[in-house]
Amino acid sequence: MVAMVLGVSHADAKGKRKKKKKKAPALKVSAENAKALSQLKGPFKFGMSKNRVLKILAKQIREKYAEKIKETDDVYQQDKLRRRQKKEISRIKKSFVAFKGKKTGWDVSIIDDEFAHRTDESMMVYWENVGGKDQRRFFFFYDGRLWKMFIALSDKMLKPSQREFSYFQTIMEKRYGMGKVHNEVKRGVEVPTHISWSTSKFRVRAIDKLQFYGNFCLSIADPGTEDTLRELRKSVAPVKKKNKIIEAVISKDDAEDTPDLNDNKGALDGIIGTD
Repeated sequence: MVAMVLGVSHADAKGKRKKKKKKAPALKVSAENAKALSQLKGPFKFGMSKNRVLKILAKQIREKYAEKIKETDDVYQQDKLRRRQKKEISRIKKSFVAFKGKKTGWDVSIIDDEFAHRTDESMMVYWENVGGKDQRRFFFFYDGRLWKMFIALSDKMLKPSQREFSYFQTIMEKRYGMGKVHNEVKRGVEVPTHISWSTSKFRVRAIDKLQFYGNFCLSIADPGTEDTLRELRKSVAPVKKKNKIIEAVISKDDAEDTPDLNDNKGALDGIIGTD
């Protein structure tokens, strides 16, 4: 009926509805830029076990402290540095967590959207505080094997004018070439959230998490495992329960089933602080 009023046939209207917005062509990563992006993995390789990753980190930490110990002849300071070295390695071991369904401190954090529960995923974190760079590197495992690294870069060394996505984008694209910019609508305005580069061997994301966490972030992941986990997470995702109060507010067609909002007045008063 609407199609006829507008002077458009039903067939034409149906055809128009079928039209889909064309996807932007994928940006091809040059061999040079692919090599530079792959270096974000450092000495780590996808498929490594937790123990192998820990062994590499422990070696790096011991080498770092060995240099510091050589710089002083003070036996007390040397012992202090050795204790600090041992504590740093121990901290990494203790950071390991398996996401089995029980809430952890990471469920509301800078990495809360980087993992899921009940999918055989786990994580270990190393705080790299060398030369004032203050960054954290998260190692994500699936079925006990490394599949993704997530690096949180602090903005403490940036000037106020540099604490914005456009600056981060300029630096990243200068280093790694043009990437695909992903946008999200926030408060009615479309804003960029991250840039991505993709090859058959890895996927890299440069993510803006400045507003809530004060960090620019980098993620490098194994494409095959990422695709597998995407489907697996869907299969174990909890069914969202309907909120009867929200349903009452937005529904006007079924007045008989509308609950009395006063039934929940105590809970609402507790949130908004009314007497």
